[in-house]
Amino acid sequence: MVDREKRWRGTDRLEERGRPSRSLMVALLLACLTLITLDYHGGSSSPMEPVRRVVGEAFGPVETGTATAIRPFTSVPRWFRSHDALSDDIAKLQAENSRLRSEVNTAGYDRNRLAEFDGLTAAADDLGYALVPARVVGLGPAQSFSRTVTIDAGSRAGLRPDMTVLNNDGLVGRVLRVTNSTATVLLIIDGESVVGGRVGESMEVGFLHGRGVLGNDGRLDLELADESVVPAKGDTVVTWGSNGGAPYVSGIPVGRVTTVYSSLRETSQRAVIDPYVDFGALDLVGVVVPSGTSSDRAVIEADGSLR
Repeated sequence: MVDREKRWRGTDRLEERGRPSRSLMVALLLACLTLITLDYHGGSSSPMEPVRRVVGEAFGPVETGTATAIRPFTSVPRWFRSHDALSDDIAKLQAENSRLRSEVNTAGYDRNRLAEFDGLTAAADDLGYALVPARVVGLGPAQSFSRTVTIDAGSRAGLRPDMTVLNNDGLVGRVLRVTNSTATVLLIIDGESVVGGRVGESMEVGFLHGRGVLGNDGRLDLELADESVVPAKGDTVVTWGSNGGAPYVSGIPVGRVTTVYSSLRETSQRAVIDPYVDFGALDLVGVVVPSGTSSDRAVIEADGSLR
């Protein structure tokens, strides 16, 4: 029992020896309060400033090196955010460039279409006919005739067979057949086409026959009713007109005389006519309709206004 009590007392002394004394803790606390007070009231002249400087010089390089080492890792999220923003900007710029490039590439085409529409409006005003505008969307001979085109207007636009078709240059042809949304147009250069015409100031009448050929050889042959009349080179030929304006209304420019020759066997005068219309580049055309025609699209009235 005596030995055990001695061991306990020895253990208590060791525990008391390992603990700081109460007086030491009080002294340390007072020292800390004193240093804080001196540093607060001392400002830049604080007695702690030299100590702070020494600590900064000692640990400053370590902090700088540590910041440099971890900067790549802390910058990764910011890099991803910047990369995504730059990618969005690049995509927007590429889309804008594509749009501008498309506008540049199609500028000439758009100008031509606008000029054709303006010309068609002027033609309606000059000729005094209401027109339904339409685009050429197909070129024959898919419809059994050698020289036909398909336009994107049909019965819903007020079209029916045997209506006159023209553009801003002159006579194109006549409507052959229609569907709800399209129509087949027989061109005046077709080999089966016959158009009544008047020549020059004399107003002599004749018949224009197509040759069924496009391009430079796409000419018309004019046979005059009065065999004694000799047309002059350069004379203008316009449509004679049909009863009720079907299939051709009167006064539409057709072409001009380029060659005149005589047939000794038939004792008649003939002429070659160069059409005003470029049939190899047909795009916008107008179909002559009665004024007030019900249509699923805008109609160019006889005075050039739109309805």
